[in-house]
Amino acid sequence: MISELISQTTNYLLSVISNLGYIGIFIGMTIESSFIPFPSEIVLIPAGVLIAKGEMLFSLVFVAGFLGSLTGALINYFLALYLGRPAIEFLISKYGKFLFINKEKLKKTDSFFKKYGSITTFTGRLIPVVRQLISLPAGFARMNLFKFCLFTSLGAGIWALILIFVGIFAGNNSTWINHNMTLITLILLFFSLIIIIIYMLKKKNKNIN
Repeated sequence: MISELISQTTNYLLSVISNLGYIGIFIGMTIESSFIPFPSEIVLIPAGVLIAKGEMLFSLVFVAGFLGSLTGALINYFLALYLGRPAIEFLISKYGKFLFINKEKLKKTDSFFKKYGSITTFTGRLIPVVRQLISLPAGFARMNLFKFCLFTSLGAGIWALILIFVGIFAGNNSTWINHNMTLITLILLFFSLIIIIIYMLKKKNKNIN
C-alpha cells in the first residue's frame, strides 16, 4: 500500500519535472535533498541524456540540480534547528513509515555526525541514505550556517556532476547504469572515508599543537 503510494507519487513528480524543465530539476532535487524519498538518479541521469541529445544545457542542469540540493538540505537544517530533536523524533515515529525514515536511520546519521564532525555534511552527501538525513544532526548541533552551506555545496555539486555525466555517457542503457551505480557508490564511500581520515588526522594534530 505504502510502496504503491510512493510509486504513484514518484511517477507524478516525474511528469511534473519533465514538463517544467530546469525548474522541474530544481524542484526534484529540492524534494530529494529534504526528507521525501525521491532518488536524485531519476532526475539528473535523464537530464544528462537530454544534454547528450542537445535538448538541455549542461550548465543550467547543473545549476538547477545544485541549487535544488542545497535548498532541500537547508529545509532539513532549519527544521532541525527550530523544531529540535524531540519534535523531529516524534514526527519520524508518527509519519516516518510513509517516507521510509525511522528513528534507527536518524540515530545512525546522528552518530555519524557526532563522531566525525562538520565534515560529514560534505562526505554525507555522497553516501546513500545518509545523504538525505545528514542535515538534521547539523541543525540539531546548530552548525555554523556558512560552513554548512559550503560543505553541503561541495558534496551536492560532486554528486550532481556524477549523475549528469552518467546520463551523458550511458544514455538510456539502464543495464550499464544499474551495474555501475553500485561501483560508483563504493568508490564514493572509499573517497568519503579518505576525506574523513585526513580531516580527523589534521584535527588531531591541531589539538596536539
